[in-house]
Amino acid sequence: MCIMKLLILLLFSGLTTGYRENSSYSLPPKLLLVSFDGFRADYLQNYEFPHLQNFIKEGALIEHVKNVFITKTFPNHYSIVTGLYEESHGIVANSMFDSTTKKHFSDFNDKDPFWWNEAVPIWVTNQLQENRSSAAAMWPGTDVSIHNTTPSYFMNYSSSVSFEERLNNIIMWLSNSSPPVTFAALYWEEPDASGHKYGPEDKENMSRVLKGVDDLIGDLVHKLKTVGLWENLNVIITSDHGMTQCSEERVINLDLCIDHSNYTVIDLTPVAAILPKTNRTEVYNKLKNCNSHMKVYLKEDIPAKFHYQHNDRIQPIILVADEGWTIVLNKSLTKLGDHGYDNSLPSMHPFLAAHGPAFHKGYKQNTINVVDIYPMMCHILRLNPHPNNGTFGHTKCMLTDQWCINLPEAIGIVTGALLVLTTLTCLIIILQNKLPVPRPFSRLQLQDEDDDPLIG
Repeated sequence: MCIMKLLILLLFSGLTTGYRENSSYSLPPKLLLVSFDGFRADYLQNYEFPHLQNFIKEGALIEHVKNVFITKTFPNHYSIVTGLYEESHGIVANSMFDSTTKKHFSDFNDKDPFWWNEAVPIWVTNQLQENRSSAAAMWPGTDVSIHNTTPSYFMNYSSSVSFEERLNNIIMWLSNSSPPVTFAALYWEEPDASGHKYGPEDKENMSRVLKGVDDLIGDLVHKLKTVGLWENLNVIITSDHGMTQCSEERVINLDLCIDHSNYTVIDLTPVAAILPKTNRTEVYNKLKNCNSHMKVYLKEDIPAKFHYQHNDRIQPIILVADEGWTIVLNKSLTKLGDHGYDNSLPSMHPFLAAHGPAFHKGYKQNTINVVDIYPMMCHILRLNPHPNNGTFGHTKCMLTDQWCINLPEAIGIVTGALLVLTTLTCLIIILQNKLPVPRPFSRLQLQDEDDDPLIG
C-alpha cells in the first residue's frame, strides 16, 4: 500500500510541477518569432501547405490559439510579446483615444511611447541582458522606444517592404551581430490583407494567397538552412487572429439609430468604441435598441471573460457585433472579411507551429491561450518574465527540457498501477490460502514406563 501511495504521489507531483531544469546549457539559445497576420487556424485543414506541414512534421503544433479580446492586430501582437491581456498592456485597439492627454493612436500614428509603456515586451527584456541583443522586422511596436529601449536592429514599418528583404535582414542580424541577436521577430501582412479583400470563404483567391504564404515559409526554412542557422535556431510561426466572412446582408448602420453628432467613434467594427458627447445613458439606450445582432455594453458591464474593462483607454460604451456582422456609419461595406469579434469564436483563432532544439518533434496539442506564448519564450531564452497573465504549464509539454505528463496519460498509468498492485495482492492471498499450515512443535514427553533414553 505504501508503494502504491508513493507511485500516485510521484505521478501527480509531475502533473503539477513536472519541472526538470537542463543545466547543460552552453551557448545562449536563439529564438525567431514569425507572425503571418490573419492566418486562421482552420486554413491548415482547408488548404494545402506542403512547406508548413513539413515544418510541423519536424516540430510541434498547437492547433488553436485563443487570442485576447478584441481580436485585432495591434492588441494581439502586443499580447504575444508581453503575456498580458489588453486591459493590462494598454494597447486596447487599433485606434485609441486618451481623454486626459487628448492623444490619438492609429495605424498611422503609433510611434509615441506613451501608448506602449504600460508593459515591457520580450525584446526589451532580452535587449537589456548582458551580451545579448534583439532584432525585429516590422513587428508592431519594435520601431518604438519602449521604456527608452528599442531592439539593436529594427526596421521602421512600411508595408511596401518585401518579405524577402525583411527575412534577409533578420538572417543577417542573427548571423553576424555582436553581441549576438538571441531574439528576433518578423511580421508579414498576409494572409490578413487578402482575407479582408476577398473573405476567407473565397476558395479561388485564398488558395492563391495561401500558396504564396506557404512558399514564403519554404523560403524562410531554405535560407536558414543555407546559412547554417537552422539546426540551433528555435522558430515559432503563429498569427494574431483569424478571419470571418462578411456580407452586404449583415450590416449594422448606426446612423439609422442615433444622430452621429451625439457621439464620437474611436474605433469601428466589429468592436466599436463609443465616446458620448452628450448624456451617456441616452446614447447607450439608443444604441442598445439599434440592432439585435449587436451587443452594447457600458464599460463597467463588459463581461469579465473579455478581460477588457480596467484601463482608461477603453471607452465608456463598447459595441460588439455578432460573428460576420459589420458596424458602419452608412450602408457601404468596404471588406468581405474581418476580425475583432468575440475571442471565443473558432474563426478568430490562429495556430502556432514551433521547430528547433527546444521543441519536441511531432508533438501536437489542441489549444493554448495567446498569453501563454510569452512565458514559454522567456523560458527558452532564460529570461525572468515580467508579471503576466500567461501560464507556463500550458506550453511546457512542447519543450524538450521539461518532464511532462498529461492528465489522460496519468490516469492510464495510475489505473494500470492499481490493477497490477491489486493482481499481485490477490495472488499473494491465494498462495497463502493454498500452502499447508505447519502444526506447532511439541516437545517429546517421556512416560514412566519408557526405557531410559540413550544419552550418550
